[in-house]
Amino acid sequence: MTDPATTPGPGAHRTIDTTVPHSARIWNYWLGGKDNYPVDEAAGDAYSAVFPGIVTVARSSRAFLRRNITHLVTEAGIRQFLDIGTGLPTVDNTHEAAQRLDPTARIVYVDHDPMVLTHARALLTSTPEGATAYVDADLTDPDRILAAARETLDLTRPTALILSNILGHVADYDQARAIVARLMDGLPSGSYLSVNDGSRGVDAAYEQAQDAYNASGAVPYFLRPVDMITAFFDGLELLEPGVVSVPLWRPEPGSPAGEPIGEHGGLARKP
Repeated sequence: MTDPATTPGPGAHRTIDTTVPHSARIWNYWLGGKDNYPVDEAAGDAYSAVFPGIVTVARSSRAFLRRNITHLVTEAGIRQFLDIGTGLPTVDNTHEAAQRLDPTARIVYVDHDPMVLTHARALLTSTPEGATAYVDADLTDPDRILAAARETLDLTRPTALILSNILGHVADYDQARAIVARLMDGLPSGSYLSVNDGSRGVDAAYEQAQDAYNASGAVPYFLRPVDMITAFFDGLELLEPGVVSVPLWRPEPGSPAGEPIGEHGGLARKP
């Protein structure tokens, strides 16, 4: 196994604030990870007391991503992945899912959380045949992200852009759409966009819990109606079954029938 490259950004020397809950660490807690603090566990428990289904949302999101990657590697022939908002490593991270299917896969992770940076070298390793790199950058700086990704990926070749539960952190919807468009503009024809985010209109308890979390002073995450999530794919070729609740996106054969949850996503190809 080889250590991943790490590209520091302007925020590389930020300190970790253990007094304020952070969404990446809470998400890690819900996924069963250990890279979190008591303040994150307390916030996660308070959230799940209002909405116990949040653990299902988190784990269904990860399973959706795994199925996306399986299609991209085995059916679409994709060997390069740009995963923005990677969060803290837990299980079935993008490089693990992709390199399990093809050891030559190359993955660039992007995040700007100092705790993620601290753990990147230790936990995001690669096969000898492939590559894994980490870029310390903010989603709102797509040009820097693309420039840094070129150090590891050949962006003249089809690449999968992964935005999993990250666009909800961009409060301004038009800005979020502009970011997606700019990132996809930097990728060639035959590339793919994978998006999944928390959604409104399915589970009132989820919406209540998230609204309360946003009002708590923690880093907010905004649930959006399904049509807004779908619009992130404008100009691209959506794969069947389109943008759906994530348990319903190409469930594995023989798996129990999934119920719709407040998390929607899809996968689309750039013409």
